[in-house]
Amino acid sequence: MIVGLRGVLIKKEPTAVHLEVQGVVYEVFVSLNTSTQLDSMDKSAIFLHTTHILREDSESLYGFVTEEEKRLFDRLIRLSGVGPKVALAICSTFKPSEFVEAVRQKSVAKLKKVPGIGPKSAQRILMELGEFELQTSNVASEAVSQAIQALESLGFKKEQIQKALAQCEATDTAGLVKEALKKIQKI
Repeated sequence: MIVGLRGVLIKKEPTAVHLEVQGVVYEVFVSLNTSTQLDSMDKSAIFLHTTHILREDSESLYGFVTEEEKRLFDRLIRLSGVGPKVALAICSTFKPSEFVEAVRQKSVAKLKKVPGIGPKSAQRILMELGEFELQTSNVASEAVSQAIQALESLGFKKEQIQKALAQCEATDTAGLVKEALKKIQKI
């Protein structure tokens, strides 16, 4: 798994860059926000946080200047009906903090501004993303995010997870998962 690349920027397009890393040139898809940030950086020392996606018929790299944008992208591609292209379109339309605010406001109108997202998709995204899932700025919210991932990997539905975690008092990941598992059994 490729989680980051440091190299020389060879070519830049609005939504893709070619980055040379020790003689190998990688094509990395980027959001418009990342593309804009690259304009002000030293082209000989670029670092991108990457998500490496392997499919049966393709292999793609998605790169981001900030970890927050990468975390947003990674969270979005786990939603049903949201693939890498739509997730990248969301990252191109919103900065992570702006997207968090749109979700907090439950603003279908704001999400409909993203190319490829209509009213039904916007409503589904808002429903699947709980406000607390997107908070990545402090340790407690990071623990919640990790607990959500752990519970999802165990096969629980998002609605069950959100209801259970809303009632939990723990602040660390392990404590949240233990409490949530007990509460899910009662739901």
